[in-house]
Amino acid sequence: MAKFELKLPKMGESVAEATVTNWLKKVGDKIEMDEAVLEIATDKVDSEVPSEVAGTLVEILFNTDDVVQVGQTIAIIETEGDAVAATPEVKAEAPVAVAEVAKAVEVAKETAAPADFSPDYSGSDKFFSPLVKNIAKEEGISLAELESIAGSGKDGRVNKEDLLNYIKNRGSQPAVMATPAAAPKATPAPVVQSVPVSVNGGDEIVEMDRMRKLISGYMVASVQTSAHVQSFIEVDVTNIVKWRDKVKNAFEKREGEKLTFTPIFMEAVAKALKDFPGMNISVDGEFIIKRKNINLGMAAALPNGNLIVPVIKNADQLNLVGMAKAVNDLGNRAKAGKLKPDDTQGGTYTVTNVGTFGSVFGTPIINQPQVGILALGAIRKVPAVIETPEGDFIGIRQKMFLSHSYDHRVVDGALGGSFVKRVADYLEAFDVNRDF
Repeated sequence: MAKFELKLPKMGESVAEATVTNWLKKVGDKIEMDEAVLEIATDKVDSEVPSEVAGTLVEILFNTDDVVQVGQTIAIIETEGDAVAATPEVKAEAPVAVAEVAKAVEVAKETAAPADFSPDYSGSDKFFSPLVKNIAKEEGISLAELESIAGSGKDGRVNKEDLLNYIKNRGSQPAVMATPAAAPKATPAPVVQSVPVSVNGGDEIVEMDRMRKLISGYMVASVQTSAHVQSFIEVDVTNIVKWRDKVKNAFEKREGEKLTFTPIFMEAVAKALKDFPGMNISVDGEFIIKRKNINLGMAAALPNGNLIVPVIKNADQLNLVGMAKAVNDLGNRAKAGKLKPDDTQGGTYTVTNVGTFGSVFGTPIINQPQVGILALGAIRKVPAVIETPEGDFIGIRQKMFLSHSYDHRVVDGALGGSFVKRVADYLEAFDVNRDF
């Protein structure tokens, strides 16, 4: 028998950690190779962690809602025969970490709180790893005191090193840091957000789910960060509608994929971004990053009604067939909840289809740190003036609105308006005789 360490796998660029949302297996359960063991969530997408081996789950190292770093061991699986042993680096690091913690505990015991001090960290809005919580509990650090520590981790998160440094300074200054009256004062401090109460008793009060909280934070942050400006333009897409109606059955028969309007629009957006690279940028503080690749974000609906933005990488290098396959693949996996974290990374510009819900146009919020987002309105039959050599006349045309939101900090009206106009020009000049 051998033991295998199941680690949190790498999940794409910029994803350094994940939250355990649900254990699909419990200790003692048999696990097949590639079978999902637990569900995790990043700040972008939810996912499952499969087992790399077949065996029996013998130990779970993290609880639900714990935050795990990429590469950390999250469970132990016992396998039959020879199996890959635990990673040496992790084994070597563990005694060092334990020694550091033990040393810090010994140093601080002289000024620590009484032994029966048992703080509750569950009410905090901040994330603290199990290791940090355990060290803090051993040291008699209250929740208020723990929250006051300046963290050097992602989003100001307190890591082990921050806490050990704090304990070291705390131990060297007992008169300031270990005042007996300090702990009781911190105990009654409110740390849990009050729950709204129904006035008439008939209203239902529901807490936002994790994804909705993230979306809420991103939207507010974007509005507070970017100076949003909108440009709107009406586009005649009659030729596109006729062409799609003519070829969609043959397209599906040959390619095994449905042909929607979305890949046609995405193709035009990618072309326009090549013409106006000033829209294919991002902002980092006072610096502008000119993106080399054109990676189009595509807002898609999740099964729970929330939205997510998977990314079509190098969209300008795809023909219409490739674009259609990419759009359908990401859309289908989004609906099925099968997107991977890497599928939502690296976007340089975003497109959202508000016309799906019948909206004529909208004012979409920019997906940070990008500087633009395009909303596709519903296609409608409308009466329009048609210019011909014989004169003008009224006819029925298929038209839609393009709504372009852009960041006025770095994109002026001339660029923002010219870009959306170029997208419209590509759509109106669509070749009805083209092949797919």
